[in-house]
Amino acid sequence: MLGDGNGWVTTPDGTKLWGRFGAAGLFLIAGQGADAKVLLQHRASWTAQGGTWGIPGGARDSHETPAQAAVRESVEECAIDPGRINVVEEVVTTDLPEWSYTTVIALCEAPLAVTANEESEELRWIGLHEVSGFELHPGFAASLSNVLAKAMVHTEPHD
Repeated sequence: MLGDGNGWVTTPDGTKLWGRFGAAGLFLIAGQGADAKVLLQHRASWTAQGGTWGIPGGARDSHETPAQAAVRESVEECAIDPGRINVVEEVVTTDLPEWSYTTVIALCEAPLAVTANEESEELRWIGLHEVSGFELHPGFAASLSNVLAKAMVHTEPHD
């Protein structure tokens, strides 16, 4: 059911995490090689970990795969055209008994036009090598080296 994933999960240690069925985000890469860029979202101050930079994403609904949730959230938060992206890999970056977060790596030929909704202060295409220089959402920061290593495989120029 649409929206049935919205809600908090509380882990045994008291940590509150958004998404009754887990959550997913879209690591959308435009271009290849040294020119590759990723779409980052400067989170609105009222959101969880507001004021930090991350990737668009959010709660999974009960019927969705991580890729479906990440793409849906990116359409909602950034107005991306889902027909212009290609999902290439799902990386579980947090895996708890009660909750998981999946980073979905997707590609597009060039930076897409984006429009931020109320959950964003700003959307920006950033060079892959520049991402670590931003004040990142703690969960995104913790998984960044793993996600970048997986992403680099998909951004190698094709002959």
